[in-house]
Amino acid sequence: MKCLRDWDRKLTGSMKKNVSIKKRIFQIIQIGQKSDFASCAFDLFIVSVIVTNLFITFFQTFDQSAKYKDILYPVEFATILIFLGEYILRIWTAEYLYPKETAVKAKLQFMLSFYGIVDLLTILPFFLPFLFPSGAVAFRMFRVVRIFHLFRLNSGYDAFNVITDVLKEKRQQLVSSVFLIGVLMMASSMCMYSIEHEAQPENFPNAFSGIWWSVSTLLTVGYGDIYPVTVFGKMMAIVIAFLGVGMVAIPTGIISAGFMDYYSKAKEGKMSVREEDIVTLAITGKHAFIGKRMEELRIPEGLYVAALMRGNKIYPPQDAFVVRKDDCLVLGATQGRKIPFQLQELLVTTEHPWVGGVLGELSEFRQGHIVMVKRDGRNVQPKESMRVKAGDIMVLLEYK
Repeated sequence: MKCLRDWDRKLTGSMKKNVSIKKRIFQIIQIGQKSDFASCAFDLFIVSVIVTNLFITFFQTFDQSAKYKDILYPVEFATILIFLGEYILRIWTAEYLYPKETAVKAKLQFMLSFYGIVDLLTILPFFLPFLFPSGAVAFRMFRVVRIFHLFRLNSGYDAFNVITDVLKEKRQQLVSSVFLIGVLMMASSMCMYSIEHEAQPENFPNAFSGIWWSVSTLLTVGYGDIYPVTVFGKMMAIVIAFLGVGMVAIPTGIISAGFMDYYSKAKEGKMSVREEDIVTLAITGKHAFIGKRMEELRIPEGLYVAALMRGNKIYPPQDAFVVRKDDCLVLGATQGRKIPFQLQELLVTTEHPWVGGVLGELSEFRQGHIVMVKRDGRNVQPKESMRVKAGDIMVLLEYK
């Protein structure tokens, strides 16, 4: 029995060790935090591998690359092996990326996700020509997918998230502007066909033949292969060119306004909840939220995440955001009532009458109570026997 218990203890310890190694590998291959040197180093390494692979892909299109074939092919093969290893590791650790799913479902969910498909298409174009030589040219076209590999790194950083947030927020206005451009494009094509068909039937044989001219004119490209030759056609082209400038400016203005609105809100820290309904939750130490995405957080009923504070910046919550150590979550109440008290901080100076006194004997503060003492950069739970020191910051709960 003792041998069996020892064997069971060793097996359990080995399983825990394997799980901890697996979780650590997951943390490393995810977007690195500044405090995690190994993860940041892995990010830099993957970026250098992607850049090297893309350089080889582009350089191989030059005739001069033929004499460097003996060097380029082994380097490209090495980068593909690195991508393959990363892909396998991401499948292996997918259960930490989707903790709510079983191990098998988590792996399948990653493989069918956008980044999982991108990782697979990054690897396949290199090996498929060996299996199907007749389709080598077609498979080579899939190499362009490798550039999407960079989005995996960029998506974890706030600059990229700002772009996606603005596009999501303004998607209805953008769709409307694109619809207007499409309508104007069809109308201008029909008008130009009606005017120019008799003068140049080879360029405007039907109503749809003017689509290319409409695109190049409305989008201010002006390719010049098709152009009006009649007086009315030229007059119509002038009007459409002016309209095209305005149409292209609409989505640009929408996106610019979205960026301005986003940064103004982030700078001012505006929230959509009342001041008395806001609480902040500091993510420190070994908090259970660290490493989890927003959509995976178990927030108490009646509360929701209103914003995420990271350093000196404030960001709106996103499902894909991963909570990091030292983040601060701003929680708002979905429903609440006016509360008859408020929190304030009081700095105890050297001349303050509380200096040297005991908290339990203070009689000057009867309209509330002391909920916390900030001393030497630490938060201290107040006790009746605690003596007040100069430099203490008292967090007071005042009754209204």
